[in-house]
Amino acid sequence: MDGANQGNYRHVSAAPTLPGGAHAGAAADAGEFDVAALYSGPLTEDPAAAAAVPLDEKLRQAYFWIVNHAIISPHYDVEFSDGPSPGVVLGDSKARLTLPSGQSYSSFVLIPLLTFAVRRRCLLVGGPGRGKTASAVLMGVLAGYPLREVRRAMQHGHPQLTIADLLGTPLPADLVKAERITDIDIAWRSWLPMRVKIVDEYNRIPTRTQSALLTLMSDGYAEVFDQVYEAADAAWYLTANDDAGGGTYQVIEALRDRIDVVVHALQFNSRFLGELVQRIERRLRPEEVVPPEIVFSAAEHDRVQAEILRVPLPPPVLRRLEFFSAQFELLEQAGEQFEYRTKDTARLAGVDPHLLSVTETGRDRVADLGAQTLNGLSVRALQSVIAYAKALAYFRDREEVGLDDLRAVLPFVLHDKLVPDDQAPSFDEAANRAHRTDRVSWLRSLFDRACAEYDRLDLDVDDPVGVLLAEFDRGLDGVGEAEVTARLSRIESLLAEWARGRKLHGHVYDDALALKYLHQRYVNYRAWLRWRP
Repeated sequence: MDGANQGNYRHVSAAPTLPGGAHAGAAADAGEFDVAALYSGPLTEDPAAAAAVPLDEKLRQAYFWIVNHAIISPHYDVEFSDGPSPGVVLGDSKARLTLPSGQSYSSFVLIPLLTFAVRRRCLLVGGPGRGKTASAVLMGVLAGYPLREVRRAMQHGHPQLTIADLLGTPLPADLVKAERITDIDIAWRSWLPMRVKIVDEYNRIPTRTQSALLTLMSDGYAEVFDQVYEAADAAWYLTANDDAGGGTYQVIEALRDRIDVVVHALQFNSRFLGELVQRIERRLRPEEVVPPEIVFSAAEHDRVQAEILRVPLPPPVLRRLEFFSAQFELLEQAGEQFEYRTKDTARLAGVDPHLLSVTETGRDRVADLGAQTLNGLSVRALQSVIAYAKALAYFRDREEVGLDDLRAVLPFVLHDKLVPDDQAPSFDEAANRAHRTDRVSWLRSLFDRACAEYDRLDLDVDDPVGVLLAEFDRGLDGVGEAEVTARLSRIESLLAEWARGRKLHGHVYDDALALKYLHQRYVNYRAWLRWRP
């Protein structure tokens, strides 16, 4: 393809792509001491590096190039407001169309790009021909790999895919000559060391091969004939035509659980058919004309991830995430001992949590958020939420994670993590019926309702458990037995007050267990004080 045919497809958006930004990533980088700075000076600086745009800006340039020239995705469903946002209501169903007043984004482009930045695992779902594989291939090109290498390294799921096909095969000569398994060398597949790994139609892979893929994704190594290959830390992209786990083979639960984020390839908008005509006439494939200005070297890829992890998550935002995540695990009828009154207890016993939850009479099952799910949140899911919230704040050039960053990424991260109870009475209400099929809106609604309840309880001001935890976090050096006894009394008094009038909602359950934890730590410490000479 010659330059004339490429036209403006090589054009990269001029900086800054986010006017008014302060390039928080670069500022964070400047604030961290680097021993190399002791040996650097005017003669050792790389002029190209000095002139380069900050990496958060480069990430935004990559986003805008993809959304403007590569992936036809005019769906700005990750909305942000910078003041009032106008909107209209259309149709008999009263569908509201919002016109965001702030810079907003297409999830189908943004979420894979954030996955690239934090090197996690993204599942792209949608019907055939909607750009799932093309999006994943673009991420490989952004990592600096030649297009041919990206395509050859892509793993295609099919019913005959073996572990050897996926990972590597033993050398035939070694199989004949070896006296021990350790004498056999493995011809490892070339895709294993890559920083971007793509598995197309992963739900067509046989179950046994899925287990090998699970080990590679979760633990970072491949094993064949007792030979172990330590794989590179990578961004993973898996594709499927549906997100129900079906396919030629049912996806094993552990493999689905390792996926950090799910994004939908939304339908094609017919108003953009002219773009397809142009690509056909000019024999143009966007992945073949990615501008070198938005390609990340291995060192830049490492730096982006490090800069993202340094973005602060302020306590007020973290506190709301805590409150939200506490809503879902409690199931009073599942156990007798307090700690075992959870949905996970019921699941491990092979009992449908829904059957137990309908017998609960102490809470309003329409208003209670926990009544809408069959499970709670794992540590892995919460870590993913935090990582993607940091990545989005970095991408938006924010100095710290905002509540809007958290709200934006949470539905995509928890898409397959929180399982809805379709028989919950909340879904029968007219305003919520669409939530049975629209997981993203359902999860965002759950988060909004949790935040509203947090505000109603005024927990930013009145949070006695938070005060007690902060007091303990300051340490026990110099704390005497009398003070310990006073703190134990305050814990017991607070629990006694709750027992007189507070219903056992999910956040109360978590707070009660936190108080028991504090009580036990103080009991142990007081015993030590009494024992010491």
